[in-house]
Amino acid sequence: MLKNDRWISQKAKEGMLKPFQSTLIRHLNPASKQNPVLSFGCSSYGYDLRLSSKEFLIFRHVPGTVMNPKRFNPDNLESTPLHKDDDGDYFILPAHSYGLGVALERMKVPANITVVCLGKSTYARLGIIVNTTPAEASWEGHLTLEFSNSSGADCRIYANEGICQLLFLEGDPCETTYSDRKGKYQNQPEKVTLAKI
Repeated sequence: MLKNDRWISQKAKEGMLKPFQSTLIRHLNPASKQNPVLSFGCSSYGYDLRLSSKEFLIFRHVPGTVMNPKRFNPDNLESTPLHKDDDGDYFILPAHSYGLGVALERMKVPANITVVCLGKSTYARLGIIVNTTPAEASWEGHLTLEFSNSSGADCRIYANEGICQLLFLEGDPCETTYSDRKGKYQNQPEKVTLAKI
């Protein structure tokens, strides 16, 4: 069953999401509708997660290398600077490239829940694809987020604003949670976590 805003808010009070924004924020100054942002916070049946401003890495071509998930080479990644102007803080994801960021919120998934992370339509309309990422039962930490720019133009990726939506799916209790099996991506910090085997 897909969980609603009341359930999300209650579980956040119990530590499921930190920091937690109980309402959907579209303007930093809601009364005057000034300072628009890409929405973040609790929605009807999900939570719009924010991108941390701490780190954003872009894949680059290193001649003579082939990406290997069993022997990940961090030299294939380069840090990109955080920019700032009147529209906010942002990273630039070049055209036809791939980048890694990290969620600002820390999650602690209940044992009977799997969380699915989906892209926001505002970014999808620009050609930005947020890879669907699951967070399994009893996973906790800051999600590493994966972005593909399928367009022919460079694109701003805003930090401290909504980047993707989390959907909370309840299932029958599982025999072994992610925590029980000591999953390799457990307790990720607010820093990009590279591929592991």
